[in-house]
Amino acid sequence: MPAPAPASSSPTPTAAAPAPAPTPVPARGARFGPVALVVSAGVSVQFGAALAVMVMPRVGAAGVVTLRLAAAAVVLLLLCRPKVRGYSRADWGTVVAFGVAMAGMNGLFYQAIDRIPLGPAVTLEVLGPLALSVIVSRRLVNLLWAGLALAGVALLAGHGGGGLGGLDPLGAAFAVGAGAMWAAYIVFSARTGRRFPQADGLALAMAVAAVISLPLGVREAGSALLVPGTLALGLGVAVLSSVLPYTLELLALRRLPAPTFAILMSLEPAIAATAGFLILGQAMSWPDALAIALVIAASMGAVRSQTAG
Repeated sequence: MPAPAPASSSPTPTAAAPAPAPTPVPARGARFGPVALVVSAGVSVQFGAALAVMVMPRVGAAGVVTLRLAAAAVVLLLLCRPKVRGYSRADWGTVVAFGVAMAGMNGLFYQAIDRIPLGPAVTLEVLGPLALSVIVSRRLVNLLWAGLALAGVALLAGHGGGGLGGLDPLGAAFAVGAGAMWAAYIVFSARTGRRFPQADGLALAMAVAAVISLPLGVREAGSALLVPGTLALGLGVAVLSSVLPYTLELLALRRLPAPTFAILMSLEPAIAATAGFLILGQAMSWPDALAIALVIAASMGAVRSQTAG
């Protein structure tokens, strides 16, 4: 799951300095810091998703989504204390659309990982941002990256038993739908960031998403949502999947160029597969691993070619 992409300020190299110029070692250390933050955020998101799979037997997929979004909304609203006055109807329309995209992305994704392994689910989901990158770019080379991604999906679907290569077809469809909502999330995240200061728009959109998901979660889980142990696990999912990664990525983007950030985000399918293996015991075959590698390579290539343009 992605975090919003606020404006980043990449460090600009200084002009030729007089006499004793600084050595390159501090620069490398400075770059490693934000990269480590982004990778840590990705690990947090995917291990949070793995924890969510463990909570699903208690409250179902919709219940987990409600717990995650509600807990994250409460935490963000308390931390940000966003103002609600002084905004236009267009501003509120943007933040509501952002919240709808967030609710749809989370709802569809958790329905997917309730049916198919975490690694393939994130691999199919990442096709949404990749398609968005190809559409907005005017470079023909991105068609090559799109083809590479489709080859990965074909490989993922072309082996195993019944269904989509052994994957539950409905689960795969949910993952693709989550990817489409992820693309919408990216668009409205950027628009919200331009209209609301700091993380205020994110906090308000998270509240909208929580309100949208609440009836579905209550319908599926009922009073099970209020069991203390389940609430604690839901808070853990919210912290790992939303609060912590969003904070780490916001800190990283202050010192990391946005294209580098996007490339690092492309590693999420591999992180998800690792989390699925370590926490859930979801082993992967070599075709699955190769398919994930192809989609990661396509995502990285699309970002780099868009930057070069």
